[in-house]
Amino acid sequence: MAITVKRLTQHIAAEITGVDLREPVSDVDFRDIQDAFDENSILVFRGQDITDEQQIAFSERFGPLELTVSSNPAGAGTVVTILSNLDETGAVIPSQDRRMVFNTGNQMWHTDSSFKDVPATASLLSGRQVPPEGGETEFASMRAGFESLSEDRQQALSGLVCVHDFAYSRGLIDPNLLRDRDKRELPPVRQALIRANPSTGRKNLFVGAHASYIDGMPLKEARILIKELNAHVIQPEFVYRHQWRGHDLVMWDNRCALHRGRPSDPTFARVMHRTTVAGIGRTA
Repeated sequence: MAITVKRLTQHIAAEITGVDLREPVSDVDFRDIQDAFDENSILVFRGQDITDEQQIAFSERFGPLELTVSSNPAGAGTVVTILSNLDETGAVIPSQDRRMVFNTGNQMWHTDSSFKDVPATASLLSGRQVPPEGGETEFASMRAGFESLSEDRQQALSGLVCVHDFAYSRGLIDPNLLRDRDKRELPPVRQALIRANPSTGRKNLFVGAHASYIDGMPLKEARILIKELNAHVIQPEFVYRHQWRGHDLVMWDNRCALHRGRPSDPTFARVMHRTTVAGIGRTA
């Protein structure tokens, strides 16, 4: 039975049905999923009660996976990042714990790994335990944001290079949140302000919370521009809000979509497993 693709908003996100990710996906279905991904940026797969091994196997169809870095509270060197508010005994971790403070950075609009020399292609997030309310994930289309700009505005932004810096974004939460070794591991990197999908050629902005300043532009002016572009991208007409159900799998295109997590009642368990597909080259 062929998969079906149901668009969820005008500009971003689609729900995929007719596939069981516990089993290998056929080449025909995978091509349809890849096409839907390029077109919609966000894909929602409901009711996928998968293991880490099954999530990894599906993720690797899109390319090699990134390894976590040492600044991750869960540790370095794994392809699965566990985003959880539970400790090893199953108890809820206090909100003031460093691990929980660190993860509040996920509530800022961002793209995963834009602070790396080669930014990520995609992320896949599996909802293993989700709260009964709250804790949504929102996504914003940087492609729709770019395409809504005037041609003159698009041309004026063409060729600009933005510096993305993990220490900058986490410093907005707490200037002492990152250790010196974390900052050395993730130095600032240059990213093109406008990117294009290599499959379709469609262009998009590339901004978010990690974007610190623009090469060759006075700092104050650059940050005003970045703030303006971020605000433009997250207008309601460009946003999809995902209300999690147990065992949802959601994947998103880090090349052209911002995302952020929303708060939930900290007394409820929230356990999410993420895999991240590595990028294929520098942008600038």
